[in-house]
Amino acid sequence: MAENTTAIETAREPAGGRPGRGWLLLKIERSRLFLSEVRNELKRVTWPSQKEVYATTVVVILTSAFFGLYLFVLDFGLLRLVQWIFRIFGVAGPTA
Repeated sequence: MAENTTAIETAREPAGGRPGRGWLLLKIERSRLFLSEVRNELKRVTWPSQKEVYATTVVVILTSAFFGLYLFVLDFGLLRLVQWIFRIFGVAGPTA
């Protein structure tokens, strides 16, 4: 990879500020190099099987449902506790 970057880094914009043909070739070469590296990296990825994806999806859904229900019960209980405390002291508190 180092040999490609040195060749790419040597091509610069002209001093006049207007990009020339070298600038376009530099962008194309960088894009080609990037896409080539992406393809090589994706070859090394270990993809999960359909069974593993299904199992982890079920775990995420069940965990989300459990914590949603848990937080609902906790919130409802705390609301009732605060209402009870406000009723004891005769103050208008939160309503649900």
